[in-house]
Amino acid sequence: MKAALIQITSSDDPMENAEMVSSAIREAAGNGAGFVLTPEVSNIVSMDRDHQSEILCLEENDPFLAHMRREAKASGVWLSLGSLALKTGDQDGRFANRSFVIDPSGEIQARYDKIHMFDAEVSDSETYRESSGYRPGETATICRTPFGVLGLTICYDLRFPYLYRALAQAGAEVLLVPAAFSPQTGKAHWETLLRARAIETGCYVLASAQTGTHRTGKGKKRSTYGHTMAISPWGEVLADIGEACGTLYLDLDLADVANARKRIPSLHHDRSFKFLND
Repeated sequence: MKAALIQITSSDDPMENAEMVSSAIREAAGNGAGFVLTPEVSNIVSMDRDHQSEILCLEENDPFLAHMRREAKASGVWLSLGSLALKTGDQDGRFANRSFVIDPSGEIQARYDKIHMFDAEVSDSETYRESSGYRPGETATICRTPFGVLGLTICYDLRFPYLYRALAQAGAEVLLVPAAFSPQTGKAHWETLLRARAIETGCYVLASAQTGTHRTGKGKKRSTYGHTMAISPWGEVLADIGEACGTLYLDLDLADVANARKRIPSLHHDRSFKFLND
């Protein structure tokens, strides 16, 4: 299966972003891709909660999602929407950060709500409180496709290796890590963490990312790291798109998964242990 990982700079206008993503999907399909992947929060990057509350929708009413389902069908591709920001109907007003896998008939085959919320003080000038605007998910998700079993994760999940091990032990062969990583932490940890998750599980790791400086409302700016990457099941960087918007292509061969796991069969070597606390 030929995969296409899209790297974009989403704004705070969902339908503007929809046109940009649609164009990239059509181009990828025209270049022979059967599996297209987009980054985290493909529909909107915003620092303005009021704007989000005004413009975001519930899943069943969301025009961005409907547009992407039509696009997957028209282009005849499997589509991983890295994630969308969506209303949930919760009384506290928090949104969902939700990933979708859509088949070539436009049907949704899997959903995943981001489990781990990015609440961190990266520096004196860069602080995130994702949990104040988004509710965490509670369920890990795999999706069986004709070209392999996908394990769904999102961005900050990358720092929690037990999730990836559980997905691999449940059958995942390709781990998805759509992201909007901060430049500071991205430079320090992005590649290392992606490679580690591949090495630990013997899976392909495919990570489509947001990049550049985003128009986020109220004059605020947010920057993301970019560097959409594909990692082999042996932990090698197969491709790194850098910081520019564009599309990374690669051919997935699940024989590479089987070979990596045969050489290092650590997924089958778990042992229980006791903890000694002095």
